Amino acid sequence: MNQIAVFSGGAHPGLASEICAELGVPLLPTQVKRFSNDCIEVQLQANCREQDVFLVQTLSTPVQDHLTELLLMLDAARGASAARITAVIPHYAYARSDKKDAPRISIGGRLVADLLKTAGADRVLTMTLHSPQVHGFFSVPVDHLHALGELTRHFQRHDLSNSVVVSPDLGNAKTAAAFARALGRPVAAGAKERISDTQVRISAIIGDVRDRDVIVLDDEIASGGSILELLKHLRSSGARSVRIACTHGIFAGSAVARLAAEPDVIEIVCTNTLPNALAQPHEKLTILSVAPALAEAMRRINNGKSVSALFADGTYPQREAAE
Repeated sequence: MNQIAVFSGGAHPGLASEICAELGVPLLPTQVKRFSNDCIEVQLQANCREQDVFLVQTLSTPVQDHLTELLLMLDAARGASAARITAVIPHYAYARSDKKDAPRISIGGRLVADLLKTAGADRVLTMTLHSPQVHGFFSVPVDHLHALGELTRHFQRHDLSNSVVVSPDLGNAKTAAAFARALGRPVAAGAKERISDTQVRISAIIGDVRDRDVIVLDDEIASGGSILELLKHLRSSGARSVRIACTHGIFAGSAVARLAAEPDVIEIVCTNTLPNALAQPHEKLTILSVAPALAEAMRRINNGKSVSALFADGTYPQREAAE
């Protein structure tokens, strides 16, 4: 690779360490101070001059603190004469704020994208944005990955002969259909209406789930309210068993325990874009690593190679031999 410098914020240093192990480079130190007036100071404690700098910071709780930390890291790298700065944001939390659906509110996804550029980001690497249009909020290049390859390889280890993929809502149906094609299974979807941040109403299941083993696919799970509502309809429609899969396991409160307590849920699968699932271990919970995918994308960005080629067959390529 060309000269590369990888730093991590305080949100998920474990993932950053995994990425660096995949890349075969050290994770460089970052110092974060909080002053008595509650302001944050960030120092990148390694040389950035004329380096290809990657700043790894997922937007996990507390999101505002971790966002501010990332903005300061970007500004520090720019001030240190980095050749190029890529913000690696596995979970872009503000992607949910993607439209003006009430008077006098901010479209936070677009505002935060502007802040990242202003702070010094030359490009952004992220995964499974909540809404595809959020990609267009950025005025710098964005490499948008997904975790369907990791999820597909995991579920292919099971007997899927009687399975059907179910999206909790029609908005995620396109992704669920791609996942179902990769598994060679049919797809169904819930007709969902959101009432509040934590409350939804599902009026029907579109598709056949009777006597089927269901794989529910969502982009993220926060409180788990949508999934619990969906489970009621799956039971009434005659589903046999349920496996739950998502990319971003936010799992607010005791969401993992709530979902795992449902008798027909036999597995909950998420990736490690967030550290939250690690704090709620459960025998039904499986956490898949996206470090290889992020590392391969970073390697390709550094070498000026295509990132979109990663999706050619739904899986990520093996590491290329050093030339």
